[in-house]
Amino acid sequence: MFSSVWKNIETQLTSYYFRVQKLRTVGFRGMHSSLEDVMLDSMQVKILPALQDNYMYLIVDSKTQEAAVVDPVDPELVIKTVKEANVKLNKVLTTHHHWDHAGGNERLVKMWDGELQVYGGDERIGAMNRKVCQDETFTIGTLNVRCLSTPCHTSGHICYHVTAANSNAAGAVFTGDTLFQGGCGRFFEGTPEEMYDALCAKLSALPDDTKVFCGHEYTLQNMNFARHVEPDNKNVQNRIEWAKLRRATKDPTVPSTIGEEKLWNPFMRVHESTVQDHAGIKANPISTMEALRKEKDNFKA
Repeated sequence: MFSSVWKNIETQLTSYYFRVQKLRTVGFRGMHSSLEDVMLDSMQVKILPALQDNYMYLIVDSKTQEAAVVDPVDPELVIKTVKEANVKLNKVLTTHHHWDHAGGNERLVKMWDGELQVYGGDERIGAMNRKVCQDETFTIGTLNVRCLSTPCHTSGHICYHVTAANSNAAGAVFTGDTLFQGGCGRFFEGTPEEMYDALCAKLSALPDDTKVFCGHEYTLQNMNFARHVEPDNKNVQNRIEWAKLRRATKDPTVPSTIGEEKLWNPFMRVHESTVQDHAGIKANPISTMEALRKEKDNFKA
């Protein structure tokens, strides 16, 4: 009884915190970024900004108009977008249990007229009715979805790789708080070994052209740290200038690609001598991962 009451209080306090942060930064009805559509092979990805710096994504199968939403923390915007696009929403893809990603699940299920299949890898995810693990698959219309288990930021974190059926196209991966553009999530519930496996084994194994849709607009902050780690990396320098132009007009900096992340993301470059030299660790990518994360946790641009 007490634990249930405390959980409700904790949820309300967390919700209040994120809403206050949004109010301080973008106002009551403001958005941190503009709405944007990305067209890929047989799918459309609608980028939906939420809260202070979160991203939700509406994935639409171009052939059937079936749709799934990733991390719908703002159900009102999701429903508005679905109705305007005239698509058939029937799935929710939750990357992890943190409130700013999963906090809208239960409200969306209550507000939505039809049945929603709510996917996730953690029992702490609200309204979840489809628990998934590594390499489980399902479909969004004719689109194929493969689940990648990437524990570390949270123990039940899942990334979703979405591809078109009967196509060689690389598709898109929705990485939540595991992989950011130029960075990675904090190791709240995991180890450097787990983040190394997530970034340098599972996600790095995807085709280089795979579009990366991450959970937050952190690009400039992350790229400033990447420049600190590798000051002579031209890929980092060029991306910073590009991102500054995008953010000046509130345009989102997502997506990047897996191939690009290998060129500028220090956490995916832990095998590189320049990154290891910065960390002061030779020939040990996992120790380099640990050292970088500790430094990034206290980094001020």
